[in-house]
Amino acid sequence: MSRASTPSPSAVPPPRHGLHIVSGKGGTGKTTIAAALACALATEGRRVLLCEVEGRHGIAELFGVPPLVGDEERRLVRTPDGGVVHGLSIDAEDALLEYLETFYHLGLAGRALDRFGAIDFATSVAPGLRDVLLTGKVYEAVRRGPTHRPNAYDAVVLDAPPTGRISQFLNVHAAVSGLAKMGPIRGQADSIMQVLRSPTTVVHLVTLLEDMPVTETEEAVTALQPTRITVGGVIENMVNPTPLDADQLQQAAEGQLELVVPGWSDDQNQALARQFAVEAARTLQQQERHDRLTGLSLPLAAVTFDPGGIDEGALITIAEQLRDQLVLEAA
Repeated sequence: MSRASTPSPSAVPPPRHGLHIVSGKGGTGKTTIAAALACALATEGRRVLLCEVEGRHGIAELFGVPPLVGDEERRLVRTPDGGVVHGLSIDAEDALLEYLETFYHLGLAGRALDRFGAIDFATSVAPGLRDVLLTGKVYEAVRRGPTHRPNAYDAVVLDAPPTGRISQFLNVHAAVSGLAKMGPIRGQADSIMQVLRSPTTVVHLVTLLEDMPVTETEEAVTALQPTRITVGGVIENMVNPTPLDADQLQQAAEGQLELVVPGWSDDQNQALARQFAVEAARTLQQQERHDRLTGLSLPLAAVTFDPGGIDEGALITIAEQLRDQLVLEAA
């Protein structure tokens, strides 16, 4: 598929110290895109924090470093554009211990509760509490920028849960509605929602041009509307560009495009034509799904498929594609 590499005029330009939340159906490459987005934001001395909350250590695996543990904010890479990306893996149990210490001064008692399994019990009985704790750690990292703390970041990128539960994860007001009407938990939720709904926060939805991921992306956009959190755009991942126009693709899919390779037998050329017809039909389906995404009236970006796999060099290449197509910071 072909796609112009120019920023969309309708793209939302989040200012510095922004929060970029990346979600997508499992298997769409959302962690890869989140990492590349962090690299795209890390320019000219900027510090960017890349966070994960699902406990899969996907960030460490991508950058080829040991798993991130505890509150460690480890430097992952210095980008060719002069910035630095740090990584943080947020654990709900660690966040709860920190919360108990901060608001109730229960440091030792909290660790004792952890040994007895009380923390696992609490977050299982009230799963909304887990999301508040996870988003609370991200909120704390974001707030360092405007308050000019020494360990502040110019941007924070969150590798968030999949689109199937992204609205539930981000809607911390709903998560605490049955837990607390007032007090520290409610106050924390109010502060988090203020940041999530601010102009400095955007959600990027990652999808493949396949039916299920596109459907889940459409559903996520609808589900996020009541939260009043801005959806910045949709990133189409692993797109196969083609020089053929729609008519040529249709002819190829129907087997009407003659392919003759000099020196090949008729059987070999016919086998090539059949294979090409399959690929042309798949590309036509991708274009139809692209048209569905266009109907969302959101900025779209396309990341081309790299048959060589993902390494640090590939992440930088994807970062360049994202920077070319998305408005990532204020003018």
